[in-house]
This record gives sequence, structure tokens and C-alpha cells, in this order.
Amino acid sequence: MKNITKSVIALFAVLALSCSVEDVEDRPVIEGIDTPELVAPENDKSYILLEENADNVAERFVWTKATYAGNVEIGYKLLMDVKGGDFTDAIELGRTSGATQIEVSVRTLNQAVIELGGTPDELGSYDIKVVSSLAGIEKMMSETPLTILVNAYTGLIPYEFTDWYFVGDATVAGWNNNNKNQPLFRSGTNPNLYQFTGFFKAGEFKLISTPGQWAPMFGKGDNGAIVARPTEADPDPSNFAIATEGYYTFTMNTETLKYTLVAYDAAAAATFTTVGIIGDSTPQGWDASTALTQSTFNSHIWSLDVLPLNDGKAKFRANNAWDVNWGGNTAFSAFPNNGTSGGDLPVAKSKYKIYFNDLDGSYLMIPNQE
Repeated sequence: MKNITKSVIALFAVLALSCSVEDVEDRPVIEGIDTPELVAPENDKSYILLEENADNVAERFVWTKATYAGNVEIGYKLLMDVKGGDFTDAIELGRTSGATQIEVSVRTLNQAVIELGGTPDELGSYDIKVVSSLAGIEKMMSETPLTILVNAYTGLIPYEFTDWYFVGDATVAGWNNNNKNQPLFRSGTNPNLYQFTGFFKAGEFKLISTPGQWAPMFGKGDNGAIVARPTEADPDPSNFAIATEGYYTFTMNTETLKYTLVAYDAAAAATFTTVGIIGDSTPQGWDASTALTQSTFNSHIWSLDVLPLNDGKAKFRANNAWDVNWGGNTAFSAFPNNGTSGGDLPVAKSKYKIYFNDLDGSYLMIPNQE
């Protein structure tokens, strides 16, 4: 099908600022002629996606070759939107250089449905289009969408851990149980072991596992013990006390029901202008960091409410440079000697709430966020 509007682009993708108007006008031009059009699979094909098949190929999408007025290498992107969508917020299913087909995995197709607001376990309609481009500039989109019907699963990745949060006037949230409460960092090698090193005001605190709820809870017992409050009908345990504001390390083990609270000397700790997350799982790959937000209560704590990450690796680094960086060898969470390392963190595709502590490299990445 002929492209109604023939576009003109310069052969060079990037123009130097010093180029003159005459230089631009003298350059050869390339015209887009035929748009790529999907030819497989058949229209209105249905897919029932199963989580156990996540790594399998869901479909091979095939399209006709786009043509331009010149012998050029063409790049393609396969996009998906809700039925009748205008593709301004479409999800990319994959891209190629030269080839006119892409295999899309069950996981990728399922994640696209979830990100487009699809309801798991319900059949939904989605449109697929192909975009061709030269050097990422000249784009032609297929005019007629291919419609598919998809029954997706939840798309949640396995996360069989309990997170614990501070509440109390010694902490950033005060006695509000749903006020951006600071979580503890969980060991990467022992899921029952938690630790946090940071600033506390003079005051008291407890631990809750669900923001907005007062139970389950842990409070202070005798002789280094923690006391559980499984439900709100159970007795309220005593508070942990901070006599003098400053930096402390709090550690607890929910299996042995023991805790420690010791002073931490942060006087010589480095301070950083920025801390970000970087890696092939992050939005900017290994080229640039995605900045985290610094806490106004404790300048060594950094966080992000929701960040979509892909399958891959990640690290944390300071000041957008590599001279100070932190890694880990366990997914989701770790603190020193319990999963942190100089290596790359393993990341599974999901949307994460991220916490990082530059005092010791502790990290917590909670998946399956909205």
C-alpha cells in the first residue's frame, strides 16, 4: 500500500550544530514508499497464556518489507495497543534490523497485556502494528492493524518473602502506619534475617509487615527478644527505645525471635549528590543511571516508588560515575555479607519499589507494583 505522505530525511541521523542551511538542502533525500503490513498470524487469533510456558514462543509475527527510495537497511519495531488504540502508548514487543519477522515469547506478550491494563484470566482484544525506520528517524507505520485475542495470567513474579517496616516517632513515618514507612533490608541468604543501618530520632518504634495495618507486628521483649503480635486482637508488645538520636544498626531474626540494636559511627561516611540504578534491566541500559530520590530524613537512604525493569542485571552507583558503585548476587534484597557483592544484581521483569542504603550497599527491590 502506498504511503499517502512521503517523508524526507537526511542520510545522516545526527546533524552537527555548525551545519549551514545550504549544507542541509544539498543532502540527498530518501522517500518512504510502501508501509510494512502484517501477514501472519491470521486476524483474530486467540491465545491462552500459561505461566509455566513463559519462556516458550507465543507467536511468530511476519510482515511485508517496507520500501524506501534507495538501497537502505530498515529497522522494524512490533507494537501492541488495546483494540482501537491510537498507538501513542503502545507497548513494544520486539525489534529487528532487516528481518521481517519477530518471535514473541509468552512472557513478553503477557507482560504487554498487563501493562496495557488487561484483566488476567479474561479474553481481551489487542491491535498489533509494525513501524519501519531508517537510523531511527524516518518512520512508517502499518496502516491496518492485526487484531489478536489474549487471555493472560497475572504476570506477577514469585515473591515469597515478608517485608518489615518501621513505625514510631523515632523513624521517618512517625506513628503513622501508612506514611512511606522505611523497610528493613532482608538478607539475601537467610529470608528470616533483617537489618537496617541508619538515622533514628530519640523516641520509640515497632515493626509492621503491612503498611496501613497494625498487625502482624513485632515489638520489644526481654533479653534481646522480639515479641510477635500476629493479629490486632493480640496484646500490644512494648516499644523499642532510642535514648539519643543518631545512627544505629538494628538487626532482627524472625525465626529465632532475637534482635540487636547498636550504635553506628557515620561520622566518616561519604555523602553523594546522586545515587542511581543502572544496567541492561533499567530504562537507560548501561548507558546512564536512573536516579533515585534521596530521603530528607536520612541522606544515606534512596528510593523510587515504582520503576519498570526488564529481565537482566543491575547495579547502584553514585554521582553518575563508576568510581563508587555497589552490586549484589541475590535477587530482591541483601545487606553486607548476606548477598551484597561487587557483581551484578539479577533482575526479573516487573515493576519495582526500590530502596537503597549508601552507608553499606543494602538494597531492597519489591516487585509486582502497580
